[in-house]
Parts: sequence; C-alpha cells; structure tokens
Amino acid sequence: MKILIVDESMLFRSMCSREIRNEANTDCDIDKVGDAHEALRRIADNEPTGILVNTRLTGMSGFDFIREVKRKYSSKIIAISTMEEDRGMAMSVGANEFIIKPIGVAASKTEFLQMVAKRVVELSKGVQVVAKVSPREGGWCKLVAIGSSTGGTEALSEVLSHLQAPMPPVLVVQHISPTFSKLFAERLNNECPLPVKEAENGEVAKENTIYIAPGDKHMSVTGSINSITISCKAGERIHGVTTSADVLFESVAKLIGNRAVGVILTGMGVDGAAKLLEMRKAGARTLGQDEASCVVYGMPKAAFNMGAVERQVSLQNMAREITALVHNI
Repeated sequence: MKILIVDESMLFRSMCSREIRNEANTDCDIDKVGDAHEALRRIADNEPTGILVNTRLTGMSGFDFIREVKRKYSSKIIAISTMEEDRGMAMSVGANEFIIKPIGVAASKTEFLQMVAKRVVELSKGVQVVAKVSPREGGWCKLVAIGSSTGGTEALSEVLSHLQAPMPPVLVVQHISPTFSKLFAERLNNECPLPVKEAENGEVAKENTIYIAPGDKHMSVTGSINSITISCKAGERIHGVTTSADVLFESVAKLIGNRAVGVILTGMGVDGAAKLLEMRKAGARTLGQDEASCVVYGMPKAAFNMGAVERQVSLQNMAREITALVHNI
C-alpha cells in the first residue's frame, strides 16, 4: 500500500502515519505533506492507493485537490475537516468518505487516529485497478453512454436539455416500457437543443445526436471507433430488464475504450455498475449521480462502491461535467 497524508499540521501527519503503520500490520509506504500543490507533484511520481486530505488547506483547497486527483488517478480518498458543512462538497468532488476531525487536542486522541487509520487502510486494500487517465486532446471523445432507471426520465430531461453541439453521439439506456420509449424520445426531442430519437438497429451513430434505447431491446455498439453502428436486438432479461445498461457499457468498453464517457444516473438495483467499471478499466472517464440528487441511489451507489465511478456529481451539474470531459476543459 502507498498512502499519502495531506494536512497542514505536522503533528497530525506524524501521529496519523504511526497509526496507519500499526493498522496495516505490514510494510506500508507513507508520504506526508502539508501543501496540496506539492502533494500533486508527488502523486505524479508515485501514485498512492489511498489519500487522507484535509479540506481546509491554504493555497489550493482540499476540494480542488480532490477534484484534480480524481481527474487523473484512481486513488481512494478520505476527506477530513473540522467543519460538517464540508461533507457535501467533499463527496460531490470525488471523496470516497468524509470524516469529521475534532478540534484541537481531540484531533490527536488515539481513538480518533485509530479510526481514521482503519478506514484509510481498508479503502487502500480495496482499490480497484483501473487505467490511469492519459492527457486528452480536443475531440478525443467518440461517444457518451448513459444508463438510468427509477427517476431517470426526469433526470435525463435535466441532463440532456443542457447538452449542446458540438457533442459526440450520446446513447441512453433508460428502463422504460417499449410503449413509452419512442414517446419519451419524442418528448426529449422537443426539450433538447440536440435532436433526440429512438435508436434503430443498424443505424450509424451521428455526432450531435441523442439515441434512446427501445424499451424492449438491448442497445450496444458495433463497427469501429470512427464508424459506430448501433445495434438494437431482443434478448434475455438482464437484471430484470429488457434494455440493460450493462449491455451498452460492456460494448462501449470493448469498442471505444479510453475514448468514451460513461454516466450512471438514478435507479434501483445494480444494472450498469459492473460494466461501467469495465469502461473505467479500459480508460474511459466515468461519472455517477450523487446520493442527494437521486430519486433512488441504487445503481449509482453500486457503481461507486465498486470503484466504477471516477467522480460523483449532482444532477444539476451533470451536463456541465459531461461537457467539460468531452471538451477536455
């Protein structure tokens, strides 16, 4: 394990390091630094499996530090702060956990330090091995794939209505009956700047177009990265549904690899979670809707817990984050 502690208190860094070594009960490479900019330089040379960072840093804030780490690396992050109001922001920018840090002498209490050390070690041991994100050039993204279920029709309306050209093809799996999938596509077509249609088997995916999977067919991609063909075929139920995000995400991981963006929105169950992880392992950028803005925090939670989600984002900010990734902003 490689652990990085980022906190301005030298005493806290030292005491926490000691407890982590005790908890790990094995050789553990621990680095300690008080400055976020210096921490980023060290991460570039030696990516840690786990990071403990105080959100209240001078210079670069802990929030900006977490956001930057999550853009490029797969390290698990525990954010700490004396301020409870930092919890929401820390989780929204990508922290895996948030722990309140007692004020003053209480921060050096053995029980607190042992608890922090235990969580750092547990998270570090459970890190999924994923591809490191390479620097991106403009136009790198060839496709955006989105999966959603319960609460997804309104969530998709919010997200898709804020996507604008230029945009690669956007393929959407929403758990919905075949009776309503075409009507849903027509509704979105009236709401969105980009044209929206129900996907058809064999059509070539076009830029600046959004495709909704038919409610009774599994949607996937075939062809080549520069000529993406949409496949819509009937098949057995997966996770209880006849149009599965798993099918779409798996095909995108294989065909598009590190030139795709995967998004998982509100929904019950686990559909899409495991195959979103395959996308991330292939080098794709991945986003998950955060708990606070979900109608049902099921699919996004499952994906986040297994390491498939690079960063959790509120529904209100999702379109902006997708756009930022697509255009490498």
